[in-house]
Amino acid sequence: MSFAPKILNWYYEHQRNLPWRETRDPYKVWLSEIILQQTRVAQGMPYYLRFVEAFPTVHDLANAPEEQVLKLWQGLGYYSRARNLHTTAKMVVTDFKGEFPKTYKELKSLKGVGDYTASAIASFCFDVPEPVVDGNVYRVLSRYFGVDIPINSTQGIKYFKELAREVMDAENIRDYNQGIMEFGAVQCAPKKPYCLLCPLQESCVALQKNKVDQLPVKLNKTKVRNRYFNYMVLLDDDGNTVLEQRKGKGIWQNLYQFPLIESGKMLQAEELMPLMLKKDAIPETASLSLYNKEPIVHKLSHQHLHTQFWILKTSDILEEGIPWEGIRDFPVPVLIADFIKTLKI
Repeated sequence: MSFAPKILNWYYEHQRNLPWRETRDPYKVWLSEIILQQTRVAQGMPYYLRFVEAFPTVHDLANAPEEQVLKLWQGLGYYSRARNLHTTAKMVVTDFKGEFPKTYKELKSLKGVGDYTASAIASFCFDVPEPVVDGNVYRVLSRYFGVDIPINSTQGIKYFKELAREVMDAENIRDYNQGIMEFGAVQCAPKKPYCLLCPLQESCVALQKNKVDQLPVKLNKTKVRNRYFNYMVLLDDDGNTVLEQRKGKGIWQNLYQFPLIESGKMLQAEELMPLMLKKDAIPETASLSLYNKEPIVHKLSHQHLHTQFWILKTSDILEEGIPWEGIRDFPVPVLIADFIKTLKI
C-alpha cells in the first residue's frame, strides 16, 4: 500500500471529533483555519465556538465593530489575524455578495489568506484537488521522504508544495488533506513521535536513517529585539483610570493600554519622572510607585517586552477617566489583562 492510502486508513481510524470537520460551510472552515494559525487546537477551540456564537454568519462578522472582534480575540495573540479576519468578512460581503469564492485563486485574493488557507478551504469545502502544506505536513513529508531542504527557504516551500501535489489523493482530497495534517499533529508529532506504532514505519527514510529528530530542517531567521515598556496606571480618588489606544502599525494595533512610556533600558523612578511630564494624560500631582519589583518579560515571536507597571495616584479628576471595572470591557493585550486581574482597587 502506498503513502496516500495509508494516511487515509489511519485518518478514518484515528481522526479527532472537531466541530469544523462536521461542516462544509466555507465561513466556518475559514474561521477555524485563521484561529488555528500559530495556535494549538485545545487553545483555539473555545475561541472558535465563541466566534461562531457571536457571529453566526459572515454578514454578522462584517457588520460587527472592530473592538468587539478584538475583544473576542483577546489572549490568542498575533492580533493582525483578527484585523484581517474582520477585513476579509467585509470583502466577502462586499466583493463576493456574501458567498465565499470557490476557487483557490479567488480565495487567495482575500486578506490574510495565503497558500495554505486557500488550499484548505478549496479542498475541504469544494473538493478542489489542491494539497495543503502546513507545519504538520512539512514534518510528515520531510521525515517520510528524508528531505533535508529547509522548509522555510524559497526552494523548500516550492519543493514541498510540488511533493505534496505528487503524493496526494485527488479523488478523496478533503479527507486526505485533513488526514495528513492530523497525522502530523498526532502520530508524527514534533517531539516523541509514535514511530513504533506508525503505519508508515517500513518506508520512512528518517526512521531508517535515524534522522527523525533532525527533520524537518528550518532556517533560523528570527532576531529577537528587546523592548522596555513602562505602563502608567493612573488612579484617582474615585477609582477611575485612563486607557489609550495603540495607533499605527506594529504589535497590538488598535488595542487599548495604560499610557505607555517606552525606554531604551529598565528605568528607576527618578529616571522616569522627567519622561512622565511629557505625557499629556499624566497629572503633575501624581505620586509614583512601582507595582512589580521584577520586570515581567512578555515573549513574542520577534520581541521580548521587559515590562514595569507604575501606579500613579492623584487627587485630580481624570479627564476621560474610566471606572476600574469598566476597563474589562476594552480589548487589551493579554499582558495587561493579566495585570488587571491582579490589581485590587
